[in-house]
This record gives sequence, C-alpha cells and structure tokens, in this order.
Amino acid sequence: MTDTTITTPETRAHGVGLTDAAATKVKGLLDQEGRDDLRLRIAVQPGGCSGLIYQLYFDERLLDGDAAVDFEGVEVVVDKMSVPYLDGATIDFEDTIQKQGFTIDNPNAAGSCACGDSFH
Repeated sequence: MTDTTITTPETRAHGVGLTDAAATKVKGLLDQEGRDDLRLRIAVQPGGCSGLIYQLYFDERLLDGDAAVDFEGVEVVVDKMSVPYLDGATIDFEDTIQKQGFTIDNPNAAGSCACGDSFH
C-alpha cells in the first residue's frame, strides 16, 4: 500500500501536489543518479489517443516562466503552458504486485483513453 500523504508547501505556485511516497521514490532515484542539480518536471504535451499526454522526467534546466515548488528536497517544476492543465493534480508512486510506477491524479482530465497514458 502506498503512502498517500500529500506534502503541501505553503506556496503552491503550480498547484501540483506530491505524495510522500512519490517524494521518497524521487529522492531515491536522484541519489542513484548521484546528482543534486536535477528537478522533477511534469508537463502536458499534445499527443496520445485522447489529445494530451503527461511527461514526467528529471530536468536540470529551469526555463523562463517555469513554476517551481520544493517538496522537502524534491523540486517539482511545471512550465507555464502546462500549469492550467495540472492545477490540483497529485503525483503519487505505487508499488504493488500489480503495478509499480508514478501515477497522476488530475481533476482537470475530463476523460482518458484505455491505456491511461493520455487525457482530454
């Protein structure tokens, strides 16, 4: 069972939450990389069978217009075009017998496809 506690900083510049389970996993992955200059970037891009897809990756860049929030040592960055699509979304990490990986619970998604990788 995953820890669904959401770490909420005082300032939510982009409205994206990060559960403690996700923050712990990100910290572990960053430790494996041996780098302290990386941030977790979440973005929305056109594509997929429903119109929009999520991108979740480590990025060393901080671009003009990015909104960044530190979740107890994990910096989560969202570009200015993606903020309206992700406001209120929560990033979690599941580690069960059926699934292991990051999930995004987004109240702005009106629907998604069967594969779960895209939304509209």
